[in-house]
Amino acid sequence: MNLFKRDREPSRRSIEDIDLDSLLGLVAESMGHTCAFAADGASLTLGGGREILVRLTGLRREAGRRAREDWPMLVSEHLAHAVAAADELLDVCDLDQVKPLLRTRVESVDAVPDLTRVVGRHLNGDLVELLTVGSRAVRPEEAGCWPVPSAEALELAVANVRQDERLEVESIELSGTPVTRLTGRTPAAATHLRWLGDHLPVPGDGALVVLPDPYTLIVHPVDGIGVVRALERLRVHAARTDGLSPQVYWWHEDRLTLIRADIVLQDGMTRLVVAPPPEFARVLARLAV
Repeated sequence: MNLFKRDREPSRRSIEDIDLDSLLGLVAESMGHTCAFAADGASLTLGGGREILVRLTGLRREAGRRAREDWPMLVSEHLAHAVAAADELLDVCDLDQVKPLLRTRVESVDAVPDLTRVVGRHLNGDLVELLTVGSRAVRPEEAGCWPVPSAEALELAVANVRQDERLEVESIELSGTPVTRLTGRTPAAATHLRWLGDHLPVPGDGALVVLPDPYTLIVHPVDGIGVVRALERLRVHAARTDGLSPQVYWWHEDRLTLIRADIVLQDGMTRLVVAPPPEFARVLARLAV
């Protein structure tokens, strides 16, 4: 079967392109499709009942960064998602089409099986902000088709999140300590930290934050030595919810910094052992004076 239709000179094609095209043809055939490549190799059309355009620029780029043993998985996922997206009349590789659908979602690093298969950025060592289309994460080979870098696409998604909704704000207490709970309809509450000052007063020393789930933020201002008790209450609450993260973070100067606080059992008593980052420790020392 002649799966490949090309007008390009064979001498202009790299060995990697030839091998990847062969694999694409084999996987397409196994899925019951014929496969016709565009002359420039930037896309292919799956046939066999209906025609589905599959863009390849990002796939080729991602394949070039990965070992060849990863190629079957890359190709299978790429074609499978293209077929599934065709049912939804959505081409994720077309930025103009998906731009209004771009959003972000914050996950624990440990909850993401393979960080090389998603597009995102670290908020700190244990939280990552993922780029999504609808409810699923964007893959590198999809973002690789876009005419803008991934960082710019993330900013487009952040802007969409801000336009989407304003978080609901309510005052609650955690074991007598007043805190503010902010909730949203989408799993992008942590993205709203960028505009925390739009929702409540934020002092110059920032705020303590816990993320019990992707829809919720619980915040306490760093505005006095009472922040030590608040840190304890927030840490215990986060541990009980068993949600997005059991830790407490410090939101300051547009950065989310972990305040390491371990709950330990010693001599039958539960204690909180805090190892604050140096900058936060200096803030505590100043507030204690």
